[in-house]
Amino acid sequence: MKPADAVVLIRTLMIFIVAYLILAKSYPVLTILLILISLALDAVDGYFAKYGKVNIETLRLYIKHQPPKKHIKPTQYGARLDIAGDRVVEYTMWIVFTIVGIVPLFILLLIVLRHSFADAMMGARGTSSKMKTKFARIVYSSNVGRGAINVLKAITYCYLVLVYVSGYPLLAGQALVAVLFTYIMLRGAAEIYDSVKSY
Repeated sequence: MKPADAVVLIRTLMIFIVAYLILAKSYPVLTILLILISLALDAVDGYFAKYGKVNIETLRLYIKHQPPKKHIKPTQYGARLDIAGDRVVEYTMWIVFTIVGIVPLFILLLIVLRHSFADAMMGARGTSSKMKTKFARIVYSSNVGRGAINVLKAITYCYLVLVYVSGYPLLAGQALVAVLFTYIMLRGAAEIYDSVKSY
């Protein structure tokens, strides 16, 4: 198994530990730490998929956003596995927060609907790196777009843990959910728009 695929499996398994800790109302600091590690590993698997191994040279290229000097041949299922891992992590978090009554059911259902159609459209034409429209590249596949969604997820998920486990104010959590949900829908619209425009 290639390192990138192993990282996907590790971060996917970690999120089930997170789900258990949330439902058990146990160890909020550890729970938040595991959420942050799981989300950070999304960037790590991308690094391994592109550069293959960690050394000074590959780190320098990664920081400067330069392509690797040696092309890494991905596994046939690598890109799809990465997306599957992303979805398991995201769905698990939304399901848990819906179960405990923090997130309304319609939010979960709309996110599942959004991902189902956007992933199907994207799967028909490749990966997000092949996006052609400016709107999609800015909102979805740019470093800013990817960074923004991961930061929003980290802040929202971690705060919702504190709402449920430690009694933090729900209103702030609902505001974070609204912002994250809106951005998820915008990114989904970008995926679908780009896919339709590409045909």
